[in-house]
Amino acid sequence: MHLFAYFIERPQPFVPFFPHHGAIGIRFYSLAYLTGFYVLFVGLRWQARRGWSLLRGDAIVDYVTWVAMAGVILGGRLGYCLLYEPYRTFTHPLSFFQLWQGGMASHGGILGVILVMFFYARAKKIPFYNLADATAFCVPITLGLGRCANFLNGELWGRPTDAWWGVIFPGAPTVGGLNVPRYPSQLIEALLEGVLLQVVLIIIRFRSRREGAVALTFMAGYALLRIVGEQFREPDEDIGFWFGSITQGQLLSGLMLLITALLAWLQFRARPPATSGLGSPQESPRP
Repeated sequence: MHLFAYFIERPQPFVPFFPHHGAIGIRFYSLAYLTGFYVLFVGLRWQARRGWSLLRGDAIVDYVTWVAMAGVILGGRLGYCLLYEPYRTFTHPLSFFQLWQGGMASHGGILGVILVMFFYARAKKIPFYNLADATAFCVPITLGLGRCANFLNGELWGRPTDAWWGVIFPGAPTVGGLNVPRYPSQLIEALLEGVLLQVVLIIIRFRSRREGAVALTFMAGYALLRIVGEQFREPDEDIGFWFGSITQGQLLSGLMLLITALLAWLQFRARPPATSGLGSPQESPRP
């Protein structure tokens, strides 16, 4: 018996405004993003009060807006178009703006946010890793919500399985003419990238005094957990496996892990712990 099979046979990509006329509503993916941006806003304010972040006041609203528009949405969409649909993007450039058809890449969104952080930190004369630590601390929750939205949408399904907790996704490719149960890889990734990674970052945030520890732990942790989660996920049909067994997500995460290792070496080599990354609510961090 497959516990979730009946549930996902009727995927609902959005919450209808009118229950009996369900054509209009807010999509779960949009709801996940909006919740994530609110979590970032609240999280930055909370960290500022504790003396962990130099970003304060109205600057937080301004920064969250830039992260949302230029970092997550533009970066995520551009990453998806270039990494997963390059042919369609170059032959039909206007497809970039067809957001209602879906298509956002986590790696592109992360790179977009990093660029926003770099330029915003320079503009506000805030140490880059002070801003990066405060931002990264709030990200796993959004990632987890996004994966839950993928599950509710019945997309990005897992590989076929005989496990009792397998899920039948109506849009997945058939096996021998049958729509077989698959791993709920979206929920697995939600637990790994959302819950587990958030717990790790909470521990690091409260215990480490090194600027960059939270941000670099997030990048390394996300890359490693994404590699693990991709073991349960069906690769994109038009891409398949690289080198016989590696998915595109694993390949990009491996590159991300190597870059993180280099950044960690540059940040932490022969450098004493910074005291501005952790303090009591009464302490004021040094700029």
